[in-house]
Amino acid sequence: MALEEGARSCLMRFRHRLEDDIKPPYLMDHMVTDGVLTGDEEERIKNQPSRKDQAAALLALLLMKDNRAYISFYNAMVQEGYNDLANLLHRDLPLGLPEGLKRSTDCCTPYVQTVLSEGGVPQRPVVFVSRPELVNRVREKLYRLQKEPGWVTVFGMAGSGKSVLAAEAARHHGLIEDCFPGGIHWLSIGQLDKPDLLVKIQSLCFRLEQSLDSHPLHRPPNSLDEAKERLRFLMLRRHPRSLLILDDIWDSTVLKAFDLHCRILFTTRNRSLADSVSGSRYEVEVESGLDENKGLEILALYTKTKLKGLPEEARSIVRECKGSPLVVSLIGALLREKPNRWRYYLGQLQQKQFKRIRKSSSYDYDALDQAMAASIEVLPDEHREFYKDLTVLEKDTKVPAKVLAVLWDLETEEVEDILEEFVNKSLLFVDSHNKPFLYYLHDLQLDFLVEQNRTQLESLHSKVVHQYQQHYKDAHSTSGDEECLYWIRFLTYHMAKANLFQELYSLMFSLDWVSTKAQLMGPAYLINDYVEYGPILDKENSETRSQFQEFLSLNGHHLEQRPFPDVVQLALSQPRTSEVYKQALLQARDRATTGKLYFEWLNKGSVESLSRLVIHPHQGSIYSACFSQDGAKIASSGASKMLKVFKSTSGEKLMEIQAHDDEVLCCAFSPDDRLLATCSSDRKVKVWNVERAMLLRVFEEEHEEQVNHCQFTNSTTPRLLLATCSNDKVLNTKLWNLNKPSSQNTIFGHFEPVNHCCFSPSDTYLSTSSNDGTVKLFHTSSANEWKTINVRDAFAESDEEVLVKCSTWTADGKRIICAARNAALVFDVETSDMLLEIRTNRLSTVQYCHACPTSNLLAIAFSNYAVELWDLEANKKMADCSGHLSWVQRVQFSRDGSQLLSCSDDQTVRLWETNKVHTTSAVCLKRDSDVLFNDEEIIVSAADNCNRLQVRDGRTGSVLFQSEEKPSRIRCTSMCRQPSAVALGQEDGTVQVLQVPSGKLLATLLGHTKTVLHCRFSQSGRTLLTSSEDTTIRVWRWQSGECRVLQGHKEQVRCFSLLPDDAKLLSWSFDGTVKMWDVESGAKLQDIEAHRGAILSCRVSPDGCLFATTSADNTAKLWHCETWKCVHTLSGHRDCVRSCRFSWDGRRLATGDDNGEIRLWSVMEGTLLRICSRDGKDGMDSLHGGWVTDLHFSPDNGLLVSTGGYIKWWDVETGEALQTFFTTGTALKRIHVSSDFSTFVTIDSIGILYVLQRVV
Repeated sequence: MALEEGARSCLMRFRHRLEDDIKPPYLMDHMVTDGVLTGDEEERIKNQPSRKDQAAALLALLLMKDNRAYISFYNAMVQEGYNDLANLLHRDLPLGLPEGLKRSTDCCTPYVQTVLSEGGVPQRPVVFVSRPELVNRVREKLYRLQKEPGWVTVFGMAGSGKSVLAAEAARHHGLIEDCFPGGIHWLSIGQLDKPDLLVKIQSLCFRLEQSLDSHPLHRPPNSLDEAKERLRFLMLRRHPRSLLILDDIWDSTVLKAFDLHCRILFTTRNRSLADSVSGSRYEVEVESGLDENKGLEILALYTKTKLKGLPEEARSIVRECKGSPLVVSLIGALLREKPNRWRYYLGQLQQKQFKRIRKSSSYDYDALDQAMAASIEVLPDEHREFYKDLTVLEKDTKVPAKVLAVLWDLETEEVEDILEEFVNKSLLFVDSHNKPFLYYLHDLQLDFLVEQNRTQLESLHSKVVHQYQQHYKDAHSTSGDEECLYWIRFLTYHMAKANLFQELYSLMFSLDWVSTKAQLMGPAYLINDYVEYGPILDKENSETRSQFQEFLSLNGHHLEQRPFPDVVQLALSQPRTSEVYKQALLQARDRATTGKLYFEWLNKGSVESLSRLVIHPHQGSIYSACFSQDGAKIASSGASKMLKVFKSTSGEKLMEIQAHDDEVLCCAFSPDDRLLATCSSDRKVKVWNVERAMLLRVFEEEHEEQVNHCQFTNSTTPRLLLATCSNDKVLNTKLWNLNKPSSQNTIFGHFEPVNHCCFSPSDTYLSTSSNDGTVKLFHTSSANEWKTINVRDAFAESDEEVLVKCSTWTADGKRIICAARNAALVFDVETSDMLLEIRTNRLSTVQYCHACPTSNLLAIAFSNYAVELWDLEANKKMADCSGHLSWVQRVQFSRDGSQLLSCSDDQTVRLWETNKVHTTSAVCLKRDSDVLFNDEEIIVSAADNCNRLQVRDGRTGSVLFQSEEKPSRIRCTSMCRQPSAVALGQEDGTVQVLQVPSGKLLATLLGHTKTVLHCRFSQSGRTLLTSSEDTTIRVWRWQSGECRVLQGHKEQVRCFSLLPDDAKLLSWSFDGTVKMWDVESGAKLQDIEAHRGAILSCRVSPDGCLFATTSADNTAKLWHCETWKCVHTLSGHRDCVRSCRFSWDGRRLATGDDNGEIRLWSVMEGTLLRICSRDGKDGMDSLHGGWVTDLHFSPDNGLLVSTGGYIKWWDVETGEALQTFFTTGTALKRIHVSSDFSTFVTIDSIGILYVLQRVV
């Protein structure tokens, strides 16, 4: 059939434009594959002298061909990305095509190509054989997802072409338009561990956010649960009718990470994986082998021979390898190079009897082995050795050519040529979506290599390590490219496999390595290394391994931050006996010689950690952990499918059971500690005898979806019951009597999954927490519903679904606390009224909460790795229990309330001493403090949590003096050198002066009627000045009791400043005014309304000529002390300006605001000099972890220190951050700085004192 006239004239019309732009060799590959161009014609065009001559020859040939050639040319341009040129030809595509070709153009429209390209769907392989029946079966299943979400499973043997089939099914204009207008998104999975899966989902989320044409608003999710929530939001809200294709799923736990109620197609070798997810499910089986004609078609395409021209050996080859697409492709690629070796390769397949790699597997390993051996044997000897080196690769790992260039000691270009040969012979695969290209082995090929070279594995891995060490003699690769990431991730793996244990010790016990790997890959991979290679490292020094692992565990959340923190500074906070600290101190001293800032925490030995014990019981996430009733044992369960029991004192393992066939989601002790219940994703509930580690009961018939939680009654009387809840839509909560084979009661009420159930302290009621946004209370005896608490009403401002994660009862049974989104909500059980709302950082969700059985404490587990303790009566956070590296899944108090345990995705269970939160004075100081620096001596005064005033030695943390408990809360303190005394102001308005260190009461000063907010001695020590909520300032001759009252402010006076000569006093207030007073006479010298908003800080310049004010009106102002004229108004802050400070030379003013931003201003000009580095917001959505509360310049005016959520030091000239010290708590109020800028003292929000000294 001749070329239609419209198509011919279109080619003629755009001929010159096509000749200028197209590259014929790439297009001709597709056209030869389509059979519209012969090999001779391709060679003739390639022999033209220039690219433009080739293009002219190709177009001249096209004009002599038929409609099929025009269509093939058009499709080739679409596939090679010439979309603009293809659009020129599209209008004149020939009509009335045969049905098959109509489908072809439908598949390859620019719209389809764009959608698939944006979604990362792989292109057709160069040698592509259509399998229309299978493709149509997959499409038919995909059409079932048009109206509702669900799953399509494409399953079959490895090498059977599942991935190509999935991509081809999606390559259809009508299907995309009708069913998936939101796009099609491809994600290659393979065999993954959790960190790899997290990285995969992170990249998918990034791609989905990018496609919305908006800058991503979120930091990358830091854990699997957070990533799943982000993906759920993106798929359901932003890409609601889109298809997610998951290629090569191996594990049900991985698949469940994508159980998001959206539309998913996945390829797998295990058809049963779909049983682990919820929703509609459809499946398509891919036959293990091609039929004979399809196999012959592949061989014909590879060898560029017509089907009828194939020799008889071709049919025998297809039969011998049972039609395996992978094997046929391997042999076809070999024959393309050596087309007269049909008989030789058939003989290879028939004669070689290779040992099976794995018996009883679903793979056709015999056929693969034979084809692999035949392929490898034709390689040159040198290349055969290179191919053998690939044995060391991990499965599903892609490597750039640069890695192999190091291994083979060749130029990268040479390596690329060798790898191209391997790819052409189908011995290797290439991911050409990446630049540079990444190369990988099919896992069957890798299995074959490992089996062939089993005796040489150690030496092959040794070669890898040796070549890396030769290439990177001076320092590790830190470029961050694909080559660098490979070495940083897998160097420890190669060392372990090579039995190079000494090298492994040196690497993993090095702070440099920790810093390098954490910065490039995050802490999760490092933690996994210490867990995986722990047994090897422990042979060298188990204590050092534990120290490094603990350091990472305690600082993992910091190592996730960007900009990346200084690991040496973090390590300086470790105990002095730790190898981590010793290495850090040596490095800090060395770097300090070049001017680098480091700070040592002098009094850290006096600070007791709340964390008493850390246990690493499982490989994989820990979903549940619980105390026995006597507190002596801990049980834990999780992704490993195991149930383990430990001593709570030492972590010694007492019991280990393979409990279920899938993840164990919960475990619970009976009230007498004789039984343990477990429930699982395998839909079973089991009861175990603890003493004998023996299975007593299995309940497997009644729950049809995963069982989320189980709990026994709190008492065995009148009878012992077990409650369970599941993802079933209706029959989701059950009560079991262990003496009966079936459930005693099924509890109705929720029509969405129930996440948690628990009995009231008296066992009268059972509370259930559900995805329907409610908590329901049922009578235990009758299983009848008593009442419903609508938790979702507390989130009425948002239209997002409210999932209630859990509930917990207070000890008196009168209140119930529910966890949902980022809040813990306290309800009155009798009235259902909400009494209290504990809302947290909006970037983290509450995973679990548990009320202490013996106190008002509530423990809350978060997705941002934190555990917080709150006092329900005071509505106040009492402690942060930091240390977990990933989402905290469960918290529980011991029955006596003395201990708390937490378990996490980071594979650890931690025990915490809850009593220390309230009783250890070393931990609990109030943030209002004063400090005296006397030569080497550092004296700190502050109130403690028992409302006693403490005076401490800052270097050792030891208490020099402690007052008796005061009846009214201490709100401020000030120290005096001579006489040696300390003043304290209280909430009832009383001011006292005590002698130090005897504690003798020197004076009680009465006069203020409300809280005393600030107090300060004059330089002589004879005068004490105080300010109060009662709007007054008082000047006391405290030894005589004489008092002068300075009145005039209309609102509380939070602070004041003495001018350098102590003769005048500057005061400011929330009333927006600043006043100047004569201290001696009490006369008001000046009074101005400085700001419209509350004044938050005020500072006098060192020479006493100027003062600065900052305000809630987002401005700062500079004033002249003599004229009281406003010299400059400093605008630019976008939040309340909280703090300010003059440099010692009076030339600069630093201001800090509530968004964490610090600005440096010229005092003379009133102009902005610079904004201190804005590198990245932190988890508190601030530039400084919170408000900037205090600022100090160094004596040479070159450095600036600031406090917010942590402490930062800055270079004044550049505005760059020089160092950061992360405190355990946050919300630092102020920092005291020694005159030489070497020592810094502050107290954090949970009462820990920090005395930091610069390392020299």
